[in-house]
Amino acid sequence: MEYTISQAAEKFGITAHTLRFYDKEGLLPFVDRGAGGRRIFKDGDLGWLRIIGCLKETGMPIREIRDYLDLCMKGDKTLQRRLEIMRGHKAKMQEKLAEIKKYMKVIDFKLDYYVKAIAAGTEAVHRDKPEPETT
Repeated sequence: MEYTISQAAEKFGITAHTLRFYDKEGLLPFVDRGAGGRRIFKDGDLGWLRIIGCLKETGMPIREIRDYLDLCMKGDKTLQRRLEIMRGHKAKMQEKLAEIKKYMKVIDFKLDYYVKAIAAGTEAVHRDKPEPETT
C-alpha cells in the first residue's frame, strides 16, 4: 500500500511538516518520489518511521539518527556498529529511567504528604519528616 505524506504523518501522530523536516535532514533516504516530486510512503517505510520516531522521542540527536540510518542503508557490513549504537542509546535510556524513578519518589512523597495534611487539616502532621533525596 502507498501513503501520502499526510497519511503517513497521521499514522504516527505527527505532522506532514515534521516528515518534511526529517526528509530535509536526510532521515528519509528510503522514501520514493512520485510525479511532481511528491513523497510516496510504502508499508515498508512505516517501520523506518517508527524507529526514527522512537530514537527522536528518546532524545537521540538528528545527526546521530542520520548517521544510524546511513549505516542501515549500507547493509550487513555495518551490523556491529549499529549494535553498538543501540547498546549505547539503551544505556543512556536506562540512566534516564533511573533518574526519573528518583524523581517519582519525590513526587510520590509529595502526593502522600498532601493527602495526609489534608486529612489532618494541617501540614503540622509532617513536622520533622525529611523529604527523599534526589541526588
